[in-house]
Amino acid sequence: MRSSHVVLDHVDVAFDDDHAVAGAGLLLPATLAERLGLERAADELVDLGDRPGAGHPGAKVLTLVHSLVAGGDCIDDVEMLRAGATSSVLGHRVLAASTVGTFLRSFTYGHVRQLDRLAEIALSRAWAAGAGPGDGELMVDADSTICEVHGHHKQGATYGYTHKAGYHPLLATRADTGEILHARQRTGKANTARGASRFVDETVGRIRRAGATGPIIFRADSGFWAAKTIARLRAHDVRFSITVRQTKPVRGTIAAIPEAAWVQIPYPDSGIAQVAETPFRGDRLIVRRVRNLDDQQQLFPTWRYHAFVTDRAGTAVELDADHRRHAVVELAIRDAKQGAGLNHHPSGRFFANAAWLVLVTLAHNLLRWIATLGLGVRDELVVAKTLRRTLLALPGRLTRSARRWQLHLPARWPWTHSFTMALARLRCIPHPGG
Repeated sequence: MRSSHVVLDHVDVAFDDDHAVAGAGLLLPATLAERLGLERAADELVDLGDRPGAGHPGAKVLTLVHSLVAGGDCIDDVEMLRAGATSSVLGHRVLAASTVGTFLRSFTYGHVRQLDRLAEIALSRAWAAGAGPGDGELMVDADSTICEVHGHHKQGATYGYTHKAGYHPLLATRADTGEILHARQRTGKANTARGASRFVDETVGRIRRAGATGPIIFRADSGFWAAKTIARLRAHDVRFSITVRQTKPVRGTIAAIPEAAWVQIPYPDSGIAQVAETPFRGDRLIVRRVRNLDDQQQLFPTWRYHAFVTDRAGTAVELDADHRRHAVVELAIRDAKQGAGLNHHPSGRFFANAAWLVLVTLAHNLLRWIATLGLGVRDELVVAKTLRRTLLALPGRLTRSARRWQLHLPARWPWTHSFTMALARLRCIPHPGG
């Protein structure tokens, strides 16, 4: 019986199909970007004056964003968008890598803030289209991360507390969807607390302007524990839950908690955990202590203490469990780094990399909004890598017949229903002002 398998050595290769589309699933984020009016907004907001690369900022921004959405982590990756007929499904002119590189290197601090404004407009429009919290509770998780770099010519990339060369940006994410609400680039040696109070002002102001009218809760690790930061949260009427460092006053307060105040909570069989609370500088100090029960720990039985301050209502046990869920911020950071733009800072100039960070957040959020608005999935556990593999990394071929364009995609694609449903829903979003 004759085999149906192709003899691999008999396959000739020719890169000659002008109708082929690399990453045909980019039709989804391109449709969403069009419905949010991002190209026109970028043209209106990003003004480089007479600096090199100033023309057509909207097309350049979207070229970079769509490359990042597809998983690109350097400027040269935009060339994939210029292959075959790929640019035809993006809805904008695709610029060359050298052109967008010049564009990024022309950025100053003020131009980065213009991109910040673009990211805020995108957030506002996506939330108005149905992705927002409305008058419901909004949980904001803030953290810093180390973006490691290699080479000796990265402006502002220095060694910090991790002893790794890189940048040390601040990020604020939305707990229930994984959206990045705000990001601020900093040098590698920046202390976690540096600029925290201003970052709080910017983040809260942004999400209020974007349409969040309900209560806001701010969760963060000990890098945000400072009187000035807490004062800014109070000024914005934002409830907070912030880990504290084990300073001498904190240790003394914990030591004064009576044994009768500790309540046992569920914990793996290898140990025990208890929770208690006590007043501390006008707030509630909630403490969790943990002891392992393996043989080595039994020789030297000691407790490990984890404490945070909060002004929220609820029992100590409930608030402790909720505070530990702050760890979901790491999922958003992982998505932005894992095979994506935050894994690499492409330029030797600090403000070019600061602009890159904002573009990474915009690309990240487009993926999240595809899940929320297109798939109807509002979950921080949605993985960007999965969306790229199932919905975006599609081979396709673009043809025209009877004055209609048709994008031909693989038959029997396992996620056909998800793709067609998402595309139909995204096409229902009205254009800005429409």
